[in-house]
Amino acid sequence: MGSRAKLFSEVGRFVLFMQRVLRKPTRGRMFWRSLMYEMNLIGVDSLVIVILISLFTGAVSTIQTAVQLTAEGGILPPDIFPMEVVGSVVGNGSLLEFAPTITCLVLAGKVGANIASEIGNMKVTEQIDAYEVMGINAANFVSLPKILAGLIMIPCLIVLANFLLLYGGVIACKATGMLTVDEFVTGIRSSFTPLYLRLMLIKSFVFAFIITALASFEGYYTEGGALEVGEAGTRAVTRICVFILFFDLIIAQLFL
Repeated sequence: MGSRAKLFSEVGRFVLFMQRVLRKPTRGRMFWRSLMYEMNLIGVDSLVIVILISLFTGAVSTIQTAVQLTAEGGILPPDIFPMEVVGSVVGNGSLLEFAPTITCLVLAGKVGANIASEIGNMKVTEQIDAYEVMGINAANFVSLPKILAGLIMIPCLIVLANFLLLYGGVIACKATGMLTVDEFVTGIRSSFTPLYLRLMLIKSFVFAFIITALASFEGYYTEGGALEVGEAGTRAVTRICVFILFFDLIIAQLFL
């Protein structure tokens, strides 16, 4: 009962927190300035890691798919195997899992930990209390720009990651010669399903909200000192990853 009561308490506290966050900003100019800053922090500063992970993931998944399907013990002998299937598998896998899920799990460690630590540091140094004393809705002031910036920039990063995953596959085709680029691209085009694209976009917005909202929540309710700020960042990343995988399963069950 203790753990169940604690779970319901946390859920209730999160709902109350979001009620405070999702209100109209009272200081419009400062809000837009903060939003632009957070968009740059979440989007532009994450470009390098998204590019590297996407290219390597696309190349590795293409090579491993080709090896597993055409090697001895594969589905068909290598000399009669339709290599376009490799492009089909990688293309659909990129839309359904690689681009949204892997990218957001990585961003959970970068963006989520950064948000939780930043807000947690503001809380333990009593900056949050100072906002409240001045009559400012502190939860809205510090969290809403981060959540909206995440909802704008993270889906853009995921769309970019999808294209880079496929480009990584093209690079692998040229580098290894296991299949031609034309075969790879033909497989992607022949198996393209609009539903998979919609699922990728749905996941991107859901995961973006999970990353930014949970990180803001963990940071806002941090108490103690520098040690607790670090623990809040770690706890935020752990919970974000669990919820991303949980909602990944829910979305798959609902739409597939």
